[in-house]
Amino acid sequence: MLRQHLTAVRAAATIGGARVEGAELGSRSLVFEPGGVLPGEHRFAIGSAGSVGLVLQAVLPALLTASAPSRLLLEGGTHNPWAPPYDFLERAFLPLIGAMGPRVVAALERPGFYPAGGGRLRVEVEPAPKLAPLALAERGAITSRRARALLSRLPDHVGRRELERLASRCGWDRRELELVPCESDGPGNALVVEIASERLTEVFTAFGRRGIPAEAVADEAVAQLDRYLAAGVPVGEHLADQLLVPLAVAGAGSFVTLQPSSHLTTNAAVVERFLEVKVELEGIGPDRWRVSVAG
Repeated sequence: MLRQHLTAVRAAATIGGARVEGAELGSRSLVFEPGGVLPGEHRFAIGSAGSVGLVLQAVLPALLTASAPSRLLLEGGTHNPWAPPYDFLERAFLPLIGAMGPRVVAALERPGFYPAGGGRLRVEVEPAPKLAPLALAERGAITSRRARALLSRLPDHVGRRELERLASRCGWDRRELELVPCESDGPGNALVVEIASERLTEVFTAFGRRGIPAEAVADEAVAQLDRYLAAGVPVGEHLADQLLVPLAVAGAGSFVTLQPSSHLTTNAAVVERFLEVKVELEGIGPDRWRVSVAG
């Protein structure tokens, strides 16, 4: 168990009033006996660049239908290559949660790039009595698109090269590109590509790393974007991973996505063990799958 996993367990225990055994770094077993949900004001600090998004994932499902609103302060990594970055949560995931009834607003006070961390994210949750099912069969027409190169303590030319490469490969206009300087505890770079459609917004991210050319970072983002657009699906690979648990809590819902990742198939198996729902994964075309949840 790593720091972000430990913080997620402790956060879930706090909000779930749970009795826990094995909540320590390096633990390979865990006993978690939940009690009642405790909404309110909570602060959870990872103490590393571990993802605050993973901590939010652990506690949000319980807070969405809690008896009162909640305010969370999460400290750690907000832009981590191995977890959904803040931009994805704010633009792609949380608006769909809003469509299910609750109101969840996230505000980035300070970005935290891997490996320095130091990020601060505030989240306000206005719960709903029950989650409404969500159905996403089509994305509709694309209404806008933009690419942003986030830079902390790195030369501007890194971001400019990423944006120029993306514009060259995708035929985008310079008005759709933005260089975004960030104040963070350490160096960091992320290229964030956003596609807004009639039904939802999708976000694709590639992260700069030492020794990797800026053009290669842009190529990674373009590969994700090209696959999504070619398949004609509304829900991308990572958004599919995030949506399954809220749909399971709602007891019904469906979406069309890319070929399921191991995260999605594992989530489906775990959800069926804990909730009285059935998750069906059905291939309906080249790199097109329908995911359905029914009680």
